[in-house]
Amino acid sequence: MTPLYGPRFGSYPAEDVTWLLKDLSDVRLEAPAEEREAAVQSGRAHYAESLPIEYQPGPAYLRLFHQALEASAERVAHAVGLVTELVLRERGPDAVLVSLARAGTPVGVLMRRWARFAHGLDLPHYAVSIVRDRGIDRNALRYLAARHDPARVMFVDGWTGKGAITRELAAALEEHAAEALFPGDLAVLADPGRCTPLHGTRDDFLIPSAALNSTVSGLVSRTVLNDDLIGPGDFHGAKFYRELAGADVSAVFLDAVAAWFPNIADRVAKDASDLHASDRAPDWSGWEAVRRVAAEHGVDDLNKVKPGVGETTRVLLRRVPWKVLARTDVGDDLAHIRLLAAERDVPVVDVPPDAFPYACMGLVHPDFARGAVQ
Repeated sequence: MTPLYGPRFGSYPAEDVTWLLKDLSDVRLEAPAEEREAAVQSGRAHYAESLPIEYQPGPAYLRLFHQALEASAERVAHAVGLVTELVLRERGPDAVLVSLARAGTPVGVLMRRWARFAHGLDLPHYAVSIVRDRGIDRNALRYLAARHDPARVMFVDGWTGKGAITRELAAALEEHAAEALFPGDLAVLADPGRCTPLHGTRDDFLIPSAALNSTVSGLVSRTVLNDDLIGPGDFHGAKFYRELAGADVSAVFLDAVAAWFPNIADRVAKDASDLHASDRAPDWSGWEAVRRVAAEHGVDDLNKVKPGVGETTRVLLRRVPWKVLARTDVGDDLAHIRLLAAERDVPVVDVPPDAFPYACMGLVHPDFARGAVQ
């Protein structure tokens, strides 16, 4: 089990993140969304055994990404500062950041940069794989436990949807407790699902790193757990898309957000104290909203209801979408959602502002395995 570092794996500098992954860059794993969806829904395959074909956005979509980054960089920076301050209060100055690849990794890099900017700390940052219904990479946990005090580890993700990964993480760490006792809490940039007390915000807004795939995440694929490729002594796998280097905006995203750190430092210091003193207890209201929407639309599998801007974007980029539910009071944060939906001929259904606590929800096609059409 050998860790991976940029630039040999991924486009992040080596000091930004240590990837606890197996390099599968030379393996052909991509399949069309329709083929993958049919295999997953029929039970013939697990979603983590293959990869979606990387969506290559056109000029109009890229313009929306850059506009969104310009509009939200300050807001993201503020949330990064707040959640990092909460983590440092919880874990102390020798905290170890462990991001859940890949959505958590850009956030982990930013949190590490905030800790250095605001406190002069050089926090270790690792990226590990967690797979729904399969758990977290146990070999990665063993690697971490051999080098760090597990009590100092804080797991990091980008945002919460309905809280499935929050629950998956807690259950997986409980199973691993006989080997090493890792705390089961999760720090996220945004917690619209209201399922973790460690967050920078509970608003559901467009985090620009959610709008793209590998080209905003260090050119690394989502993680792979395939028994034909991952042996008992291996980390979970991932690919490095070197061929997409010309389209890589990973550094653009990080630099745009970090550039706001000096301007917001005083505000973060004040707001962090207020946030820490506030009632941050999870109420899981997002999960209840998902259950309600699923019932209303006749969806019997909650995994096919993807709440929030980030999760809806993923549905449109990687899955076979059925429809998008969009709150009428949300504006520019959904511009890229509407563009992607139009490109894929997916209906966008407007719903009232009080329909759910998210800006939108994406519904995966519920009957694709039986040959249903959109």
